[in-house]
Amino acid sequence: MADGYDVVVIGMGPGGEVAASRLISGGKRIAVVERELIGGECGYWACIPSKTLLRPPEVRNEARRAFGTDTPALMLEEVFDYRDYMIRHLDDAAQVEGYEKQGARVFKGEGRIAGPGRVEVNGETIEAGHIILATGSEPNVPPIKGLDEVTVWTNREVTTSREVPGRALIVGGGPNGIEAAQWLTRFGSEVTIVQSADHLINREDAQVGELARKYLEEEGVRVLTGRKAVRARRNGEAATIELDDGTQVEADVVVVAAGRTPRTEGIGLENVGIELQDGRLPIDDRCRLAEGVWALGDVTGVALFTHVAKYQGRIVADNILGRERRADYRGIPRVVFSDPEIAACGLTEEQARAQGIDAAVATVDLAKVLARPYTYEEDPRGTLSLVADREHGVLVGAWAVAPLAGEWIHEAALAIRAEIPIEKLLDSVAQFPTYSEAYLQALEKLEL
Repeated sequence: MADGYDVVVIGMGPGGEVAASRLISGGKRIAVVERELIGGECGYWACIPSKTLLRPPEVRNEARRAFGTDTPALMLEEVFDYRDYMIRHLDDAAQVEGYEKQGARVFKGEGRIAGPGRVEVNGETIEAGHIILATGSEPNVPPIKGLDEVTVWTNREVTTSREVPGRALIVGGGPNGIEAAQWLTRFGSEVTIVQSADHLINREDAQVGELARKYLEEEGVRVLTGRKAVRARRNGEAATIELDDGTQVEADVVVVAAGRTPRTEGIGLENVGIELQDGRLPIDDRCRLAEGVWALGDVTGVALFTHVAKYQGRIVADNILGRERRADYRGIPRVVFSDPEIAACGLTEEQARAQGIDAAVATVDLAKVLARPYTYEEDPRGTLSLVADREHGVLVGAWAVAPLAGEWIHEAALAIRAEIPIEKLLDSVAQFPTYSEAYLQALEKLEL
């Protein structure tokens, strides 16, 4: 039996790390359990490598779209070298040492709750006053007959490979599928996206998906929406994928990007009387599951974003440290780091109306109302849309497809979260020339 701890954290992705670091700073004695690498999916196989791979071809495309510039060369080996540096060559030794130096006990292995205040890992039992579950998520692999007979990549292979497939079929047109399609295409691959929904990134307004489709197709990506891959068969070294309408697509690699599922199996929920509700962990607004048991990040199913996991990590740690704090998920930003970027927050128009909100919507073409798009690129792109609650005079949603949208969507996110009156937003003064000026243009178009 190991010595007791104040807290044990099972899963050390970004959310687990935030909670652990905050608790250590608060004087708590903690143990951390990680089955793979400290830093989690985001640090090694998702956010960090994908954004690193997106940036060099983005710079190249920016140069092409700007005026009076040459197009820089893309040196793939150097890109992959830097990507490998950014993911620490899949080595977390420095992270393990760092936590141990701070006084935390680090366990490498599968952790599961053995009972109230007890966690088992590698045959050892850890006792703690609090248990935090931060076990993340795993990729959904659709039931495609014969898929196991062809070369399949998940986010892990596509973000860490040093090879560029000649032809790639991406199953899934959400954020991961869009981002992978763009960098693979710009690296020289012939890419097809198959999306079961009738538009790309179907968590957002349909117009967002159509804009994403337009920009991807301009770069040569083949986009097939409203279709499903149903069968795969090996064709020499390549694969033939059959869709539900009889269409066949040839590819060297099938990239599965069909979303992710919270990893809840095998973590011992039954040993503390916790049952899933609609496939999700039933956390309260303090991210608590039961007395002394907490959960954060993808495993909660609330919103599978790194920034939400980190936010929940702060919520959990503060409550354990005796600082009453409750989570508020209004206005959480959602960004696809494509080119141009896709950013959104709050409710879509459809969601707002479904909640009984008397919604007013205004959409602006940035090239028609701003100077900044023309100073940024020769053939300007960009759209901003706002969703407002007429009755209360506040914003409830926003989306933008435009350069740097992931940076300036936060103005809308804050306005939604803080319920800033639209009349106050109309009186704000934006720097000229910036993309943020578009908010005033859209706000003035709202029919309230």
